[in-house]
Amino acid sequence: MRQKALAVLAAAVLGLSACAGDGGAGAAGESTLRWAVTLPAHWDPVVSGSGAQFRILSLAYASLTEIDEHGKAVPNLAQSWDYNDKGDQVTFHLRPGLRFSDGEPLNAAAVKAYLERAKTQENSALDGDLTSIESVTAQGDLDVVIQLTQVDHQIPLLLGERVAQITSPKAAQDPAKLDQSPVGAGPFVVTELVPGSHVYLRKNPDYWDAANIHIDRVELQTAPDAATVVSGLKTGVYDFANLTASQVKAAEAAGLDVVFQPGFNASNISINVNKAPFTNPKVVDAVRYATNRQEFVDKVTFGYGKATDQPFPPEYLAYDQRSANRYPYDPEKARSLLAEAGYAPGQLKLDLVIAGQTYATASEIVQSQLNAVGFDITIKVDPNWEKPFFAKDLALSLYGTTGRESPVQTLTAHFGPNGPLNLSTPYQPEGFEKAVSLARGTPLDSPDYAKNLQAATRAGLESRALVFTYSQPNIFVKSRKVSAITPIPGQIHWTGLKVEP
Repeated sequence: MRQKALAVLAAAVLGLSACAGDGGAGAAGESTLRWAVTLPAHWDPVVSGSGAQFRILSLAYASLTEIDEHGKAVPNLAQSWDYNDKGDQVTFHLRPGLRFSDGEPLNAAAVKAYLERAKTQENSALDGDLTSIESVTAQGDLDVVIQLTQVDHQIPLLLGERVAQITSPKAAQDPAKLDQSPVGAGPFVVTELVPGSHVYLRKNPDYWDAANIHIDRVELQTAPDAATVVSGLKTGVYDFANLTASQVKAAEAAGLDVVFQPGFNASNISINVNKAPFTNPKVVDAVRYATNRQEFVDKVTFGYGKATDQPFPPEYLAYDQRSANRYPYDPEKARSLLAEAGYAPGQLKLDLVIAGQTYATASEIVQSQLNAVGFDITIKVDPNWEKPFFAKDLALSLYGTTGRESPVQTLTAHFGPNGPLNLSTPYQPEGFEKAVSLARGTPLDSPDYAKNLQAATRAGLESRALVFTYSQPNIFVKSRKVSAITPIPGQIHWTGLKVEP
């Protein structure tokens, strides 16, 4: 493993010698974080949008808000915000003197330009998240006034790292260039980017909180496989990396720090109720009762995750205890339901279409559990899976989400009529729209917020389009040179983080 890691490093060094830019090593005494990671395909937050790439983009971009250890919205580029009495308008007050790394001012006009681009750009991955925003007005340099289509107190959560990493409007005039050459106002500035190889960044002296950024340089390097990550950290090739659950024990045995970062992650079996045989509710219920969630926890997360029957981990504020274990594992009941639906054992042949190796183990579990109750499931890997999935052309698939800072956003993404994670669009469960509107309209500090939020979850779970399976924390591994990571749900905050030179 060590030889493989050193070979990877040698190849990277040889590649760097042919590139102009920041060079392959930092100056003596500099604090450098070497992160082994899957590099983003997109560096424009408007296009990137989904998955966990926003964590990497947070190096180069700052967001309007962020969240604290309890998942509450706190200031970032916006130092404060306030709603009107009705709750259908919110004004964000920016910090004075903000600038992008290209020297352009980060003012109210820049935030307005970003949000409007996110709503209208043809390839935006964020337009569906911004339906509550009717218009954006810049009042002077520092006040961003957002008029809403409805009362929505989720906006400070919504406009966090995933949705509102603000880009330079000058750079955004060429979106294709911006997508491969980020220009933001984050804690670091990209100095060299070679797609598929590496990205180098240096501390941004103009970042609004630069005094609390203690890392001089970040090197993002492509990690070939999970085993190489562990050996690479042990030999000093890397300092920090994402880690699969299967490698936790190896990392601990190597004397590395394994970090279980809290998150909003949840995985599911996605069903299209607009396509046979799932037009029959009894077939959907058969899938529900055939699902043994503990097997996913044991074999996919190696025991580090938890079973969940909702789009949140069980300890999350939006998790509805009243709905817990509504469809317990009961294979006999699943067999009876299939028989009642008119299907003999093995008669119901279906393709389970997945994206690739990420879902290999989970798909085999689904195949085994469903076949055990009378389905005949064939796994099909489609390298272009996202196209038929998001076009709602599949009947049966798997999906995992990293969640959102806004729990209402997570609910509408899964259960709403236009939800990107709702394979059964435009279907939504009866009563969901009303329940989610109440949750959205409840101030975050209201004593009724948790109750109304959980009621919206309960209404969403009436959906026949999703069967949730398991949740697991975000797992990272770091060398002892890297200081403790603040347990922010789903995010990595660079403020205060230190790396010994």
